[in-house]
Amino acid sequence: MSDDKEPVSEPLRRLGASLLTLGRIRLELFAIEAQEEKERIAALLLWAVLAALLAGFGLLLLLLLVIVALWDSHRMLALGGGTLVLIAAAIFAVLKVKALIAQPASLFQSSIGELRADADALRRRPGP
Repeated sequence: MSDDKEPVSEPLRRLGASLLTLGRIRLELFAIEAQEEKERIAALLLWAVLAALLAGFGLLLLLLLVIVALWDSHRMLALGGGTLVLIAAAIFAVLKVKALIAQPASLFQSSIGELRADADALRRRPGP
């Protein structure tokens, strides 16, 4: 009798081990994707801040150059025009940030796809 139970329990053990291995692999994939997304966001923030600072300094220096060049004849026009340019650039930046926030995140998309494929494969039954 004990010999009959071993063949039944052995496939169940193998199935349990396979499911645990599959779960571990999927968790590792989640962890890798999270790490990649974290690194991408950090690099994006670094370069975005650097680009914004450099563009801001460049724009201010250009505005100062125009004001100094037009100081004797049209100083108020130069100050007003420069102010409008800076405000327009700020509005553009805010609209761009809103558009980026509205985009759906693609975090864990490949892991979710793999889990769906696993679920589909488990639902399929071999034909007779």
